[in-house]
Amino acid sequence: MTEQGINHNQVEVCGRINSAFEYSHEIFGEGFYTVKLLVNRLSEATDEIPLLVSDRLIDVSKDYTGMLVRACGQFRSFNKHEENRNHLILSVFVRDLEFIDNMEGYRPNQIILDGFICKQPVYRMTPLGREICDILLAVNRSYGKSDYIPCICWGRNARFAGNLEIGSRIQLIGRIQSREYQKRISENQLIKRVAYEVSVNKLEFHEKDKE
Repeated sequence: MTEQGINHNQVEVCGRINSAFEYSHEIFGEGFYTVKLLVNRLSEATDEIPLLVSDRLIDVSKDYTGMLVRACGQFRSFNKHEENRNHLILSVFVRDLEFIDNMEGYRPNQIILDGFICKQPVYRMTPLGREICDILLAVNRSYGKSDYIPCICWGRNARFAGNLEIGSRIQLIGRIQSREYQKRISENQLIKRVAYEVSVNKLEFHEKDKE
């Protein structure tokens, strides 16, 4: 991966629409809506990935559930304040959306990121001896904004990432995955939540810019 050959934040996902469009927000008269995309893994499992889509790209009043689409854009985050704390909301900001007949020739789930580690990496080992490292990557947008994206590394990538420092610049290729977990909201009540993260396939350290 070279400086010229990588986009700071580039996503391509293909799958079946799994929900109706739900209104999110409006900017300068342009409405944005969320919809869930069901993406197959190589195994039997699937990931349900949230897309954020402009009403200028598609007629959001129609129901496209079950239809196969390809979406390209960026994986973005924003902080939503709820229950007296900030909750990181992640979704694919779609720049291009097209309906497809089949998956042949498409990448079902690929993300390329170039950013800076903004939290101390957490290296650990599972009870079965599998090495894992969690990192939080800050990826710069235009106009001084950044997206904060949780990433998870495995095996030798985990060992490598565990030795990186805050501020280290890295480039990676991976896929977006969803993970269900239980959140306790009272002594007798649990609710189901879904977390999103990038599962890292390739990882490369980039020397810090001289400036």
